[in-house]
Amino acid sequence: MITPAFLKKGDKIGIVAPARKIYMEEIEASIKVFERWGLEVILGKNLFSKNRQFAGTDEQRAEDLQIMMDNPKVKAIIAARGGYGTVKTLKLLDFTKFLENPKWIIGYSDLTALHAHLNQNLGVKSIHGTMPFNFPKDLSENEAVKTLKKTLFGEQNIYTIKPQEFNRNGVVSADLIGGNLSVLFSVSGTKYDIETDGKILVLEDLDEYLYHIDRMMMNMKYSGKLENLKGLIVGGMTKMNDNPIPFGKSAYEIIRDAVAEYDFPVCYDFPVGHIDNNYALILGNKSELHVEADKVIFKS
Repeated sequence: MITPAFLKKGDKIGIVAPARKIYMEEIEASIKVFERWGLEVILGKNLFSKNRQFAGTDEQRAEDLQIMMDNPKVKAIIAARGGYGTVKTLKLLDFTKFLENPKWIIGYSDLTALHAHLNQNLGVKSIHGTMPFNFPKDLSENEAVKTLKKTLFGEQNIYTIKPQEFNRNGVVSADLIGGNLSVLFSVSGTKYDIETDGKILVLEDLDEYLYHIDRMMMNMKYSGKLENLKGLIVGGMTKMNDNPIPFGKSAYEIIRDAVAEYDFPVCYDFPVGHIDNNYALILGNKSELHVEADKVIFKS
């Protein structure tokens, strides 16, 4: 896997919006924080464009990504926010110059589609982390922002978290892959699909019906994506929905039952996803997962 160069003071970071539309007041705080870190912020020329719920047309959103990827002076690209739409830009992108000069691409949720392509097809690491839309508006730095800074500047992150009752103990070392469950499901069977054999898979999701979580986990199971995992990290399953006739299980219970027949270690309630403490993770990186009775340790 290709590891882009870590950032240093004076480097340029580009902000683009490959999915839902964004407004300046929603990202002003992040710009000030990036500048406080010593970075120069470059805004995509179509960043504040609007086309229904999207930040401009597919072509406009792809153009911003393309310009940032092709510019050798831009050392990292961060998605302003998620929503939906990144997958619609993938077919319009040319990664030739990007591969000649790899750089960090950062985001989570909807950006999982781009992460999957980078990690699976291009062999380039990327950062699953918080986005400008999520930065605290008072310019403070929560754990999500702090871990993003450490990751971007090349400091190793070692996370120690509390155990959860459904955890399955074990110690593994493998490449990390994954992201948003719904987005992974949406690219299943396409050329952007991920290969999970021998990997640590991380999953998170937001605002899904519980039976949808079950359906997506069954797809992962029946397509063989769970059978040869080295480990599973389950992050936030946030704001789940249910029907008038209850499904009868929580999201964690659904996932627990889907992986019950396997023996790889599993960690639940990991601080990643649509939560305030959305810890930064390097997808494609060799990582260690220690699931123990009294704690979980993740190193990458």
